[in-house]
Amino acid sequence: MKDFYIADAATYENAVVTSYFLLSQMSARDKKGGGQYLALTLSDRTGSFDARMWDEIAEALATCTAGCYVKAMGRIERYNGRFQINLQKMRPATEEEIDVTDFQPATQYDVDALWTELNGYVAGFRNPWLQQLVRSFLDDPELGPAFRSAPAAKVLHHAWIGGLLEHVVFLLRLCARVAPQYADEVDPDLLMTGAILHDFGKVRELAWKSSFSYTTEGQLLGHITIAIRMLQEKIAAIPGFPDRLRILVEHMILSHHGKFEFGSPKLPMTPEALVFSAIDDLEAKMQNMRAEFAKAVESGKQPDEVTDFSRSMERPLLNSKAYLAGQS
Repeated sequence: MKDFYIADAATYENAVVTSYFLLSQMSARDKKGGGQYLALTLSDRTGSFDARMWDEIAEALATCTAGCYVKAMGRIERYNGRFQINLQKMRPATEEEIDVTDFQPATQYDVDALWTELNGYVAGFRNPWLQQLVRSFLDDPELGPAFRSAPAAKVLHHAWIGGLLEHVVFLLRLCARVAPQYADEVDPDLLMTGAILHDFGKVRELAWKSSFSYTTEGQLLGHITIAIRMLQEKIAAIPGFPDRLRILVEHMILSHHGKFEFGSPKLPMTPEALVFSAIDDLEAKMQNMRAEFAKAVESGKQPDEVTDFSRSMERPLLNSKAYLAGQS
């Protein structure tokens, strides 16, 4: 955890600070009297500010590049009404020194608690094949940790560190409530398996080390295709896994977007696939609404006012609870 954040610069005016930053931009420029200096932009989760390094720049220029994390020491100063930092030292940060939640938006919930809750649902499975399949994903030394930290999207719903895990746990809570309503048609273990695995491909579709972006694999294949390949690899390592069960799990992943125009290769054709696509859409849209309400308040609107037009929701929105609370 960082001790200094850019939003706190006013508190440290004229003080020398040492902290970690994302190096967003860097260029060497000529000094008027000869030689060069570095003009940089440093960032963290609270914002960004300009930085200048006037002396001994050769090592920093050789070892640091835009997009990397750095450890820097410098004096916080005000220039033209804005804070900046004049650097004395800068070096690349090691992976062990960096907590990505210092630099990217992160879930407001405790990740360990979410992980425990998720594993509690899996422990309650009655179908040993589905339990073994899900455990093969969660216990994978590469996939499990990535799943704990991955965002659920680059921009839209749950676009923050831990967003994918948060999204899945919220879906599991809905599964636990909805499945009993349709007990004659819906297998709860199959429904929850779809909830856990449907977006697992995003751990390879997205990159989130220094900023949220798509990997080349993600751009070319998409998370649904990636998830299907991952599923097939995991099932191949489970001797005797029932083929009909494989088909049903694959169908839930392929159909979870609900419509062809939303990117689903197939429409939901089973009770579990139909229920899951509906609650997945509901959970994503509710998170979008929360974000739009917060953005409206940040822009100066009152909580009980109609928001501006939301591109993600294709309509303006109203916080009905705030609206009722504000009635005279």
